[in-house]
Amino acid sequence: MNNYKVLIGVTGGIAVYKALDLISKLRKHDIEVKVIMTESAEKFVTPLSFQSLSQNMVTTDMFQEPKAWEIQHISLAKWPDLVLVVPATANIIGKVANGISDDMLSTTIMATKAPVYFAPAMNTNMYENPIVQGNISKLKEYGYGFINPDSGRLACGDVGAGKLAAVDDILEVTLSLLNKNEDLKGKKILITAGPTISPIDPVRFITNRSSGKMGYAIAEEARDRGAEVVLVSGPTNIKPPYGIKFIKVNTNEEMKDAVLDNFVTSDIVIKAAAVADYKIAEYSDKKIKKGEGNLNLEFTRDNDILKILGEKKSESQILVGFAAESHDLIENARRKLANKNLDLIVANDITSNETGFASDDNRVIFITKSNESTVLDKMSKREISKKLLDEVMKISEN
Repeated sequence: MNNYKVLIGVTGGIAVYKALDLISKLRKHDIEVKVIMTESAEKFVTPLSFQSLSQNMVTTDMFQEPKAWEIQHISLAKWPDLVLVVPATANIIGKVANGISDDMLSTTIMATKAPVYFAPAMNTNMYENPIVQGNISKLKEYGYGFINPDSGRLACGDVGAGKLAAVDDILEVTLSLLNKNEDLKGKKILITAGPTISPIDPVRFITNRSSGKMGYAIAEEARDRGAEVVLVSGPTNIKPPYGIKFIKVNTNEEMKDAVLDNFVTSDIVIKAAAVADYKIAEYSDKKIKKGEGNLNLEFTRDNDILKILGEKKSESQILVGFAAESHDLIENARRKLANKNLDLIVANDITSNETGFASDDNRVIFITKSNESTVLDKMSKREISKKLLDEVMKISEN
């Protein structure tokens, strides 16, 4: 992420302090930050706070004496790779939508050719006002981007849409925009992640140790490369990635239905979920009470979703599976590749102490239908995702 430059426009609102947190996190990613504050923003937080965190002088006055000979709003407009307005009030949105440039921030936005994204924060009634919504629609038509606000309790006491998006969501969008590689633009990618559960009774179920981290990392990488992503996920502790169609499921049957609903329109399907192979033969609709003896449960085979997809896939679709094995890794992976009609399989050894379930890292082997294999040593799951999608692109080009 080195050498990226982001210009932050800060306007007057109670959420101004959250922009400080965003700048701190951007700097931790080695992104250079400069700040323009409106006069109203200075009423909430002093320029010195932003100067300290950004490690750059803060611009507040369109007519302040420049530190070097330059037309400041033009030099600032040419400087960044991305402009973020955080928080964005109804005022700045209305100004830009209607071509008004009467301060340093609005003038710089008018002069820049960098992408501009607004993160609105305002009262619910103001945000939902048709004039504000009209201005937002107009700016979207002009190519400006928006990071939609959250819903919740606002500073004024109202409850509804208008709360500034979470700082981590704004950061995720920013990193995605800066990292943009659109080699998957126009592709629809369906990804599964996490475990599934098999209920025993109203309070008990069986599941597995999958954290979902691998599937979520693939979904984020695909999104950042321009793909339209659908992520079908079993229960995890991971926040759904921003900008991705997210479908939450619990059981094998629910995952099968969600996957088949999106399968025909998908160009690439990556099945990273650890789907339960067996389910309880007879579900008890009442809690099973503890008895004197042992409890014996009978299991029956559940849907083989990957095999169903392999039988249904067209010649133009690419199907990728995962083989999480404790022994005979290569042999088992190759058998699964052939039996499920896959184009590529990702094999990983779940017995490793350093990688696998719940880890941020993994070691994997890619095996293609043509029996070519690529061994990847320990690396982050995001980096593996990048290399996996590179491999998928090679297959699609052949």
